[in-house]
Amino acid sequence: MSIDLKEKYSKIYRYCYLRVNDRATAEDITQEAFLRFLEHPQYQSLDQDIRILYTIAGNLCKDHFRKQTHDELPEDIPDDTANGERLIEDISLHQALESLSPEDRELVLLRYVNEEPLGVISQLLGISRFAIDRRLRKILASLRSKLGKEDAV
Repeated sequence: MSIDLKEKYSKIYRYCYLRVNDRATAEDITQEAFLRFLEHPQYQSLDQDIRILYTIAGNLCKDHFRKQTHDELPEDIPDDTANGERLIEDISLHQALESLSPEDRELVLLRYVNEEPLGVISQLLGISRFAIDRRLRKILASLRSKLGKEDAV
């Protein structure tokens, strides 16, 4: 397995994991995305843009949520006060991210979690790099205000 392939696999896995919040499901979706990519003759080269893999993985994540049923929350959640402040920050960040539109969340995920360059995101979403930059600045400002922070997110 080449380093480039490992890097692409890692990026697609992180992308899926942050969308489905389950390691096993993210692994399954990532593997399925690569299988579908390699099955089609027009996708025979992994040298093509990673945007095809993101598109396949994104569609598989959407399919996963369409099939999913919602379970009730258990009532006996353990109380861990030692990590309470960190948990509150994590919940606040999660809620702030959840308040974003799915497109904005995906943009933040691609840019700041997977560290994709603006050019790759631009090709993937079909938006100019300048529009993506402006949109990211607006999203970050929104997240800062929701979290009550003036410094960088």
